[in-house]
Amino acid sequence: MRVNQYLPGTPSWTDLGTPDLHASRQFYQALFGWEPRVSTEPEAAGYTIFHRDGLSVAGVGALMSAQQPPAWVTYIATDSAKECASRVEAAGGTVLLPPLDVLKSGRMAMFADPTGAAFGVWEPLEFLGADVVDEPGAMSWNELATRSAARAKEFYPRVFGWEARDSDTGGSRYTEWLLEGRPVAGMMEMTGQWPADLPSHWMVYFAVDDCDTTVSKVEDLGGTVPMRTKDIPQGRFAVLADPQGAVFSVIQMPGA
Repeated sequence: MRVNQYLPGTPSWTDLGTPDLHASRQFYQALFGWEPRVSTEPEAAGYTIFHRDGLSVAGVGALMSAQQPPAWVTYIATDSAKECASRVEAAGGTVLLPPLDVLKSGRMAMFADPTGAAFGVWEPLEFLGADVVDEPGAMSWNELATRSAARAKEFYPRVFGWEARDSDTGGSRYTEWLLEGRPVAGMMEMTGQWPADLPSHWMVYFAVDDCDTTVSKVEDLGGTVPMRTKDIPQGRFAVLADPQGAVFSVIQMPGA
């Protein structure tokens, strides 16, 4: 689906922080067929926007510090990164990176919610975010895995105006985040089956034509598979990790 605008409060972009830009470009180009376009601006430090059929789908950049783990970041659209930062602090979150200009593309900021999950916001200027979503090779869903769903349900409605809609799926509770009545993201609580040292985090899902083939390809390319294919009502999905350790998910929609 081609996107021309994002309503504030909608996930609009995802990018990867990696210790090896060259290797990450090669891995995702081989995995998804993405075309990497490297910024020539010195200030961008090699930041790369991946394209599919000429449309932007995701980005990759160098880690900001040696202590930062490789990870995919979810960015949520906002009409004011500055005002969003104020709401985050008022709701009990933490400002990890204050709002800053990204060349002429827009403004970004990084936060952590009260449960420790990191996320970004994107205030667009010349760069909207992902040009296409919900198609193979593009972002299709963003999901919060949290140690405290109750605290998250207090935080995100105050920051983005989201409403929480709960449902029982296979004996476990799942939450859809609604914006003006439309699902924009999801949430699940991390129970005892999750590794004890795994912190709260946002997961990004990319749509694929064939989940099983993608899993095999990840292994062939040197990645790993923390969770093998599983069928759910929304499709067939798996949790994967690239060779640098950054975790992401893929999902094959029903009928694909």
